[in-house]
Amino acid sequence: MEIGVLALQGAFVEHIAVLEGLKARAKAVRLPQHLEGLDGLIIPGGESTAIGRLMGEYGLREPLERLAREGFPLFGTCAGLVLLAQKVNGLSQFALGLMDIQVKRNAFGRQVDSFEAPLSVPVLGDKPFPGVFIRAPWIEEVGSGVEVMARLPQGPMVAARQGNLLVAAFHPELTDDTRFHTYFMDMVTRRLKGGRLSRKG
Repeated sequence: MEIGVLALQGAFVEHIAVLEGLKARAKAVRLPQHLEGLDGLIIPGGESTAIGRLMGEYGLREPLERLAREGFPLFGTCAGLVLLAQKVNGLSQFALGLMDIQVKRNAFGRQVDSFEAPLSVPVLGDKPFPGVFIRAPWIEEVGSGVEVMARLPQGPMVAARQGNLLVAAFHPELTDDTRFHTYFMDMVTRRLKGGRLSRKG
């Protein structure tokens, strides 16, 4: 399995380290040709407007949209969640608009308002997942085809899945808990076993 990590800006190095620790081949993605041969892609946290603008400048938007429509697994964390959403409060034209969710950027405040919280994520087991929230968004609304995977105790939705699209408002790559990455890798494996992903190279 080879999983790409969008490496235009943000916490891509940490995602690559987690994937390599899980014995997956990880590849930094900066140009459309870097998508060839990949089985899935992680869009990391960072500055969503900057990442979205750079995706456009480097010609990544159209191939990512096409791959997503074909069932290619995508995992967006923090800014990646924002970029995958169809509706974003306070973001202009830079979102990919692939997932039937509405999100609010920087929903918890500025960098100084960052926090950690244990999250109940039933699909990952009984043990709480350590959510690291840094200038994080939250999910305000979801469509009928979206599965909500986690909420904060006070109510906001912070993780969800819609078919081949997985999102988290927090930073799983900044913890020692690899269950979200393992879950995404399981999504990739099921997709490969289904024989619906064509590989190049």
